[in-house]
Amino acid sequence: MTAAAEQIIANLSRHISLTEDETSFFLSRLKAKTLDSGDVLLQAGQACDTFNYVVHGALRAFFSTENDKEVTIMFAIADWWITDMPCFVNRQPAMISITAIEDTSILQLRYEDLELLYTRIPKFERAMRIMMQNAYVREQLRVLQTFSQPAEERYLNFLQKYPGIASKVTNKHIASYLGITPEFLSVVRSRLRHK
Repeated sequence: MTAAAEQIIANLSRHISLTEDETSFFLSRLKAKTLDSGDVLLQAGQACDTFNYVVHGALRAFFSTENDKEVTIMFAIADWWITDMPCFVNRQPAMISITAIEDTSILQLRYEDLELLYTRIPKFERAMRIMMQNAYVREQLRVLQTFSQPAEERYLNFLQKYPGIASKVTNKHIASYLGITPEFLSVVRSRLRHK
């Protein structure tokens, strides 16, 4: 078994246990893909038909406003899953774009293969339910923090949630994730350095 296969099986084993045959079948449904920094994994408007596991590297998910301002909604680092979930589940064109912010390796699971896994290995529904619950909790907490916490706390939460990302992305991307301007992010960082 490759290191990437071991990594994704370890990720799933937090929620379910797979037999050797189930593991082999699951791994047979995955497609490996590599992205260079700046490559687009998903473009808004395209069909969203893969659920993506990050083996190594990092991705950024964002949408563009009417005046072409990019708003970062999440990052995905090693051992995270990412897709445009509402569009993946509802078979609709993507609302967001996902790009690599550094050289990245992913394992992709197509929608049809996930449905096949639900049929052949029903415990996969449990794993996906737990992952989606965890994602929902994370995103609700992020919304609450955005509206209730000062920018300094939001920035510290960002650093804790995405260790190492701050050095890999632009201030503009971090600021758009935090809901502040890049200039105010510089003020926040300065305040934290002087505490």
